[in-house]
Amino acid sequence: MGIASTNPTTGATIQVFDEISDVDLDSKLVQAAETFLTYRHTPFSQRAEWMRGAATVLETNKQAYAKLMTLEMGKPLAAAVAEVEKSAWVCRFYADHAEAFLADVPASTDASRSLVRYQPLGAILAVMPWNFPFWQVFRFAAPALMAGNVGLLKHASNVPQCALAIEEVFQKAGFPTGAFQTLLMGASRIEKLVADDRIKAAALTGSEPAGASLASACGRQIKKTVLELGGTDPFVVMPSANLDEAIAAAATARMLNNGQSCIAAKRFLVHEAIADAFEAGLRDKFAALTVGDPMAEGITVGPLATPSICEELEQQVKACLDQGATALIGGNVAALKATLPAEFQGGNWFPPTILTHIPSGTPADQEEFFGPVALVFRVSSLDEAIQIANSTPLGLGASGWSQDPTEQERLINELEAGAVFINSFVKSDPRLPFGGIKRSGYGRELGREGILEFVNTKTVWVK
Repeated sequence: MGIASTNPTTGATIQVFDEISDVDLDSKLVQAAETFLTYRHTPFSQRAEWMRGAATVLETNKQAYAKLMTLEMGKPLAAAVAEVEKSAWVCRFYADHAEAFLADVPASTDASRSLVRYQPLGAILAVMPWNFPFWQVFRFAAPALMAGNVGLLKHASNVPQCALAIEEVFQKAGFPTGAFQTLLMGASRIEKLVADDRIKAAALTGSEPAGASLASACGRQIKKTVLELGGTDPFVVMPSANLDEAIAAAATARMLNNGQSCIAAKRFLVHEAIADAFEAGLRDKFAALTVGDPMAEGITVGPLATPSICEELEQQVKACLDQGATALIGGNVAALKATLPAEFQGGNWFPPTILTHIPSGTPADQEEFFGPVALVFRVSSLDEAIQIANSTPLGLGASGWSQDPTEQERLINELEAGAVFINSFVKSDPRLPFGGIKRSGYGRELGREGILEFVNTKTVWVK
C-alpha cells in the first residue's frame, strides 16, 4: 500500500511513496538500538551543538519547509513559516536548558550520598499528526534527543514529504544517522512495532481513538506513553472583559491552522449581557477572512487537510442546524465553492462558520469540531459558564476573559483543563508544560516536565 502526498487545495495526488518493508524497518530498529549505545554517552555540549545546528537548518530553509507543509496539509504559507520558526525555537530552548533540567538532584538522607539521576531510556516512537507537521515533531524530538534518547517517527500518512524532510534536518545538523529516523508506514503496523523490545516508550498526538489504540498496545508491553489528544476548548467571556480584545482573540484562536488545532478555542461561552455585541463583532471578523489558495499572499483560511475532515464537519454542522441552531455566518459549502476557481473544486473547502442559539443534545455539546466553526453559547453567570465548560469529556486548554480578580481566580481554579489562559487565547510555549486531562490525554510535553517524561528517574544511595 502506498502513502500518498495529496494537495488539499486541489485534491490532486502529488507523489506516492512505498511503505517501508519489514526488512528495512528492522534495519532501522537495529540502527536505532546501536546508535543509542554510543549516543547516550555524548556530552550535553555535543548534543546541544547538534540541536542548535537543527535550528539553523530550519531557519535557513524555512521557506522551502513552509511550502512543503502548505502543499501537503493546506495551512496558509505565512502560518507555515511561523511554524518552522517555532520549531527552531524549541530546538534552541532545549539545547540551552536540557543539561540543567537533567542535572542530579541531591537529597538529604542517612546515606553518605543520595541523589536522583535522570538517564535516557532508548528508542522512543513518536506517532505524530498532520496538523502541525513540523512543530509537533520537533517539540517531541528536541527534548527526547537532548535527554540522550533516539527517536523514530511514524508521521501521519498524508504528510510523507514533511516526514522525510524532518529526518533530513537532523542529518544535516550532524546528528548520528540512527538518532532520528522516519518510518513511512500505516497505522495498522504500530501495534507490532511497539511490541518490539527495541522500542522503549511512545508518544502520540492525535485523536482519542488513536491515543486509546497506542496506549492499549503499549500497556500490554508495559511501556510508557505520553498522549496529547483532542480538545473542545472553552473560551469564557465575562462582562468585565475588554470586549474588543476578546473578539479579536476569539477570531484568531478559532481560525488558527484553518481551525484544525487541538487547542483552538471551539466553544465560546459568553455572558448574555454582552452576547449581542460579541456575536456581531465576531461575525465581522469572520466576514473579513479571505479563503483561497494557501500559497497566495493575504489568504487567511485555506482548505482542510483531508476530505474526511470536511465530511465530518459538514455532518456536525448540519446536525446542529437541523436541531435548531442558527448559522450567523457560513455553513454552506456549496456557496463557498462557487466563489473558487475551477482548479480548486476538488479541494477540501469549508467556510468560516459561526453557530449560535445551539440547543442541547447536538454534537456541539460533546464533540470536537475540527475546522473553522465557532460555537457560541450564551450564559447567565460565571457558574453556568464553568459548568458548561467542564461538561465535556475533554480537558486540554481553556481561555477566560475577565478583568475581575475574583473571576480570574475562579476560572484558573475551576476550569478542568491542562492549561488555563486568562485574557489570552491558549498557545503552546517551549518554556511551559503542555498537555491535557480527562480524555485529552496524559503526560506533558515542553518545559522541564516534557524532558522528564522519557527518562529513567533513578534513585541513587551510596554508603
